[in-house]
Amino acid sequence: MVAIWVMSSMPDNAVVELPDSKWDSGIKESLHLVEFGILYVLLVFALLTFKGLTKKRNIVLMIIASLYGITDEIHQSFVPYRSATMIDVVKDITGVLVASWIMYGAYHKKRFLKLGRVLRKLESTSTL
Repeated sequence: MVAIWVMSSMPDNAVVELPDSKWDSGIKESLHLVEFGILYVLLVFALLTFKGLTKKRNIVLMIIASLYGITDEIHQSFVPYRSATMIDVVKDITGVLVASWIMYGAYHKKRFLKLGRVLRKLESTSTL
């Protein structure tokens, strides 16, 4: 969450800028999906260190990651050279939803069986 906050505090070309502006813009716009999907996955990993992933807990993690996406867009609206749009919020939440579909389905043996085994093993090795 700190990494997202720091990156959104800088101009969009502060870290990297590709020579082709269309590619640069397209890749950076798609990162909304990726970064908030990763945030959700990290929240799941943290949860699994002490509890299982129930439907209710999954929804709570989805809400946390999505609310952080909204918070990040509000934050960006105050940063010079950055913008905040509703489409960015939609992309943030879409990344969370896709990651949730993958992780929750894997954990409950509906799809991605190898990933599910890894998630359940993480839970079973918890020391708490």
